[in-house]
Amino acid sequence: MAWFEFPKEKPAIPPAKALWAICPKCKSHFEKKTWKENNSICPKCNYHGRLSARERIAQIADEGSFTELFREVSYSDHLDFHDATGSYKSKIDATIAKSGETESIVAGTCEIGGHKAMLCVMDFSFMGGSLGTGTGERIARACRQAVEERRPLVIFSASGGARMHEGILSLMQMAKTSAAIAKLKEAGLPYISVLTDPTTGGVSASYAMLGDINITEPKALIGFAGRRVIENTIHQKLPDDFQSAEYLEKHGFIDKIVERSRLKGFIAKMLGLWGF
Repeated sequence: MAWFEFPKEKPAIPPAKALWAICPKCKSHFEKKTWKENNSICPKCNYHGRLSARERIAQIADEGSFTELFREVSYSDHLDFHDATGSYKSKIDATIAKSGETESIVAGTCEIGGHKAMLCVMDFSFMGGSLGTGTGERIARACRQAVEERRPLVIFSASGGARMHEGILSLMQMAKTSAAIAKLKEAGLPYISVLTDPTTGGVSASYAMLGDINITEPKALIGFAGRRVIENTIHQKLPDDFQSAEYLEKHGFIDKIVERSRLKGFIAKMLGLWGF
């Protein structure tokens, strides 16, 4: 008789990614529970991790005050776009099924610290937070309704840029959203733009930088073209902190860097100063 008997099947061991959250900046490992309880902020280097649109809304909007709008507005595939990995339609339909969202931005009315607002929040996990025709239409409609209801506009950006699957139609959203925000300002309504990690490409080149006040979280990546593209174009080495929130604030592109824990209070204070 054997001294030991071993089970025939090995016990299932959870993969490391199921147990640990890894900071994208300093690569430190933390229990996922710790990461979540700290609002996806690295306890070691203070890097502010990415949040979904729903997580962001839960943090910013007063409890029970958010009413979603324009959910029926989604993508368009006028180009019948295909690449080597498949069709645009199949990719975005899979994203919709997985995420439960129908576009890269969620819009709705809410109150922030008791102040009424029109809130739009981008979700980077939806096609890289790309700016598509549906995204642009939602922002344009949000601006129109904000004017009708006399609500200030708050947009949280998180994007890799224009959705190139939609070609020139996606690039036209830069002009469309900028024009909609201009109408909002003509009506005397303020616009607070919050640039989160990352905000790049056509989004940073349009509505993300058009706020009456532009704010961001610490260490966020903000820029237009990528570092390697710029360095290969100008044949110069860029500073290590180039395109970081801190670099942009130092050079006047951002008005203020606000910690995530203070963000709701800061926005509420600004809305109060504007009289809303």
